[in-house]
Amino acid sequence: MSGALDSFRLDGQLAVVTGASRGIGAAIALGLAEAGADIVGVARTMDADGGELGAAVRRLGRRFTGIGADLATRDGVRGAVDELEAIDRPVDVLVNNAGIIERAPAIEHDDEQWDRVIAVNLTAPFLLARSVGSRMVARGQGRIVFLASMMSYLGGRDVVSYAASKTGVMGLVRALANEWAEHGVGVNAIAPGFVETEITVGRFGDPGRVAQFLPRLPIGRTAQPTDVVGAVLLLASPAGAYLHGVTIPVDGGWLVR
Repeated sequence: MSGALDSFRLDGQLAVVTGASRGIGAAIALGLAEAGADIVGVARTMDADGGELGAAVRRLGRRFTGIGADLATRDGVRGAVDELEAIDRPVDVLVNNAGIIERAPAIEHDDEQWDRVIAVNLTAPFLLARSVGSRMVARGQGRIVFLASMMSYLGGRDVVSYAASKTGVMGLVRALANEWAEHGVGVNAIAPGFVETEITVGRFGDPGRVAQFLPRLPIGRTAQPTDVVGAVLLLASPAGAYLHGVTIPVDGGWLVR
């Protein structure tokens, strides 16, 4: 009889992680590999062998396949979909992690900034979920995890396209869960808080900003990319089989302060 810990295993499964070249995406990819999954990493700068991430995954005894794709363009997304379809095994887990942010006051936020953020943060995740999810529905199993944000709950300042896209992610998760749960496909999200990555280096490099928000964090510290891996593993594994349409805040208690 398998125990509770075994339900977090992903042995023999194939997991696709977008934005896997660095930061949160790389941490998630490595964490899923540690749980037993082979990994397909998708990113604009991803080499076929995956560089350091690919080497780390292979050291765990797992396979790694890299797909280079610019998810800001429809052609880039279609190219990624074509390469995934060419892999001779089904995708068991899709983690839509890739995301960008453009900072500007709303009245100065131009069309190009808006279009780029919505394309990467909302359109590409939907297109990938639609493609991969259709095959999961046909097979009667699969897990899809989206990356939302604290800005899915809060408006923020000077991040209007980011807040809109990440709020949209929560709605997308609920809508897909309503359609796909009955077919054995779990669709959920996590909402990271203040995670130290390249995308947030400007915020964490400013002592004044840190002094403003750190007192509101009950945990008393910002997060590292590895802090989000446990929640993703829950949603990606059989352990989370009864979770559908939820967004789990991984925020150090920010929302309850």
